[in-house]
Amino acid sequence: MNPSQKRALVTGGSGDIGAAICRRLAAAGHYVYVHANQNPAAAATLVSELIASGGQAEALVFDVTDDSVTRPILERLVADSPIQILVNNAGIHDDAAFPGMSAEQWHRVIDVTVTGFFNVTRPLSLPMLHSRWGRIINMSSIASLIGNRGQVNYAAAKGAINAATRSLASELAGRGVTVNAVAPGIISGRLSAGAFDADSIRKLVPMKRAGTAAEVASLVAFLASDEAAYITGQTICVSGGLG
Repeated sequence: MNPSQKRALVTGGSGDIGAAICRRLAAAGHYVYVHANQNPAAAATLVSELIASGGQAEALVFDVTDDSVTRPILERLVADSPIQILVNNAGIHDDAAFPGMSAEQWHRVIDVTVTGFFNVTRPLSLPMLHSRWGRIINMSSIASLIGNRGQVNYAAAKGAINAATRSLASELAGRGVTVNAVAPGIISGRLSAGAFDADSIRKLVPMKRAGTAAEVASLVAFLASDEAAYITGQTICVSGGLG
C-alpha cells in the first residue's frame, strides 16, 4: 500500500449499494475492506472482482450488532494505521404495520443500523482523529425524512442515523474528519424489486424512474474525497426529487 493510499471499510459491502460503493472506492485507488455478515460468499466474489480490475481489497466477516466480536477485529485492523474512510452501509428491512410489529422486528432493525453504527464507528474514530483526515459516511434513507407505511422501525433507525451524523460531525470537524449521511430513495436492486413496479415509480418519483446503485455510489465517492472537505453534518438525498 503506497503512503497516499487510504484504507476504506464498507459495512454491508456485499449488497447492491454496498458493492457499488466498494467498486467506486477501489477505482479511486483506495484499499477496500468489503464487510459482510450473512453473505460472505458474495463479499469474497466482489473482492476477487475488484482485484481482477486492478484494485486492492479483502473481505471481512462479522456481525455489527455484536461488539464482543466487532471491536477486536477492528482494533486489530487499526493497530498500525487508521481506517480513514468508513461507510456505514449495513442495514436491514423487517417491515410490518406498526400495530402488528413484533418486538423482535423493532429491535432487530434498530440494532443492525444504530447499534451497528456505534459498534463500528467508535473503535475507528480515535485512530482516524489522530491522522487528522477522515470521512465517515452513514447510509440513511428517504424513509427517515418522509416516512413510509409499514416501516416505522426502519424510518426510526435511519432517523437516528441522521441525528447521530449531525452530532458526530460537530465533535470531529476540528480534526479534519467529516461526517455525512446519504439518503437514497427508490433504487433499483434486489430490495426494491418486489416493492415498487414501474407504474408506481412513475407516480411517486418526479424523475419518473428508480435510481441506480452507481448513482448512490457516486455521491459517496465524492463525500469520501478531498473535494468534500468543507461538507459535514449533512443528510443528502439521492431520490430523483422524491421527498
